[in-house]
Amino acid sequence: MLAVLGAVALAAGGVVPVSPSAAPGFTSWPWLALLALAPAVAAVWFARGGRPGLGGGLVLGLAALAPGRLVLDLQFAVNGPLTVRPELYLPDRFIGGSAVGAGFWLLVAGHVLTGAAGVVAWRALRSHDEPERRRWRLFVPLLAVVAGAGLLTAPVHSDNAFLLARTAFDGPWPALGGYLLLAAALPLAAALALATPAEYAARGALAGLAAAAFGVAAPPVLAGLFRHDLQITWGPFLALVAMAVVAGLAGTRLSETTESTEKTDLAGSAKVPGLFWWRLATGLLGLATALAALIGAFAPQVAVTALNPETATPVSAAAGSPARWLLLAAAVVLAVPAAFVLAAKTSAVARPVLGVAWAGIVLAGTAVLNTALTATEAGNLAGFGGAAARVFTYDLGAGAVWTFAALVLAVLAALAAAGTGVVEREDAGEDAPPGTNLAPVVAGAVLAVAAFGLPVFAVPGYVAAGLWSHLDTPSWGLLTAAVVVVGAAALATRSRPKPAAALLAGAALLTALHAAELPLVGGALGDASPAAGFWVALAATAALLLAAVMAAGHGRRRAP
Repeated sequence: MLAVLGAVALAAGGVVPVSPSAAPGFTSWPWLALLALAPAVAAVWFARGGRPGLGGGLVLGLAALAPGRLVLDLQFAVNGPLTVRPELYLPDRFIGGSAVGAGFWLLVAGHVLTGAAGVVAWRALRSHDEPERRRWRLFVPLLAVVAGAGLLTAPVHSDNAFLLARTAFDGPWPALGGYLLLAAALPLAAALALATPAEYAARGALAGLAAAAFGVAAPPVLAGLFRHDLQITWGPFLALVAMAVVAGLAGTRLSETTESTEKTDLAGSAKVPGLFWWRLATGLLGLATALAALIGAFAPQVAVTALNPETATPVSAAAGSPARWLLLAAAVVLAVPAAFVLAAKTSAVARPVLGVAWAGIVLAGTAVLNTALTATEAGNLAGFGGAAARVFTYDLGAGAVWTFAALVLAVLAALAAAGTGVVEREDAGEDAPPGTNLAPVVAGAVLAVAAFGLPVFAVPGYVAAGLWSHLDTPSWGLLTAAVVVVGAAALATRSRPKPAAALLAGAALLTALHAAELPLVGGALGDASPAAGFWVALAATAALLLAAVMAAGHGRRRAP
């Protein structure tokens, strides 16, 4: 009942204006009502038709995205004119601010009721039984990550002067927080759904998750179809395709029927099925990420067109990012372990390194994208450069597109590396006691966090992005790298000696890559001098390398 009430409130929120200052940009309420009511009606139908597990699972899937959707809708109350939600709010004039209407409160009530329905469904379906071994247990979360990445892009392309379309990272904090919650909840909810003991509950949860994702990704696509001044972008469309595949897989049987989980290779040792394929996928994803980053480093990040009124054909030029050499170095750092993952003899050692080195692509890629995003947003403003009308147009170049593709592939490679690690641990059987010295590991992790939070170089007139000051797009790369290094250090303390040494070596590569910003990025800006972050990054690298050597030495002492 709570799910139905929530769906009705969400449907009504598409009819009643969310603000008295702006109306929907097209006739969206029938589509919004369908997206909201259809899964709730299906849940009730399944529950009353003798399949309560399927109905309850649908509610769980819908509730998984309710918190993110609630935070996303808070943008209407914080600063409505900055929202990119043409299905609900599209001004026809310049407005500095807007009040909220009854439709906003209906949306809030709908998300709260949906979340409450999810809590009730979880209490009814929870079980202490051991979950069955599921099919698609790693493929579905990968699809969810792809969908989450699509939601972080610009929802639409806009030729409307009253709608400034932007990505989640360039938008206001409620929109950014909402999209980040959605991107994080999608793979987490998919993994939890596949861990549900009951078969029908697991299938229903995946279907509900897909329906909730459709409720976020479909409206921007519809806006691009129904508005001549808006165009469809690939991000929401990619999210729709990925979650449509998830919905299709939810219609299949998830439980594995065979009990055979081992087979013998040519040497006679027990292997978990699929280890070869997981290593192959991990290595290929790593190489694909490195290739995309390589193209992104050399291709122009910004396309500049001079609008010369005296010529029929505009004059075009291209511009690169000063961080492109850092992206090139990150691609090389990732490509080397990715290639060794494909070799059977070195895969077990190279895989943990790849599982950390992927963050270098995010570290460098966000810095490259910052150049492109800043140039396109600032350069396309009327009056830029002192003129009343634009004399230049700035567009994202091929390098920016390939860099973003590298970021998405890097996340997929990280997930594949994590999945391969799980299979390798199952294959290893017994767990050897950890072989790391805690002191250098902790010192390296603490120094790494400090290094990523401090500027590596100083250039007159240039202010670098940071973790706790001057937050900008590169700050997300710094945060990602810091979290990955700390996570790798923590995991190394609980790992066997060889994987621990590989993890710590990968963390040292990340901090060394950060220190390399001085010559690679600072050199391109000119007159750069070392700053505190450079020396701290070198100290973190030394501490992590020492910990890696000690862990490897412990493994050699334990070897028979």
